[in-house]
Amino acid sequence: MNHKAVNAIYWTGIALTSLWFGTSGICELTNIPLVWNITLQLGYPPHFIYILGVAKLSGIAVLLIPNKLNRLKEWVFAGMFFDIIFAFGSKLAVLGAAATVDAVIAFIMVGVTYLMFRKRTVSNF
Repeated sequence: MNHKAVNAIYWTGIALTSLWFGTSGICELTNIPLVWNITLQLGYPPHFIYILGVAKLSGIAVLLIPNKLNRLKEWVFAGMFFDIIFAFGSKLAVLGAAATVDAVIAFIMVGVTYLMFRKRTVSNF
């Protein structure tokens, strides 16, 4: 895969991931009932929802800084994967398999973005 293709996939993934986690983070910080009701139904305490919102928006800020903070970006990707895996497991246990579709989509999206991130940083594009 050439440099242009890797960059195009990477920045598209960063944009989509930022929209996905940004929307979620804002909903968590502004107490949007749809997000809050599901998260509370899964058994998470209210203070955790706020912490999650701050973490998501902080992570997005780090991801959007081009060519800097690569070690911190690794941690952001790890945090996103943990968030997705815990959401998947919680939804599967409490709401059933049909409720996990968004987590599967997020896992694929963040996974592809992370692979392109690694390709860019290891190859020193």
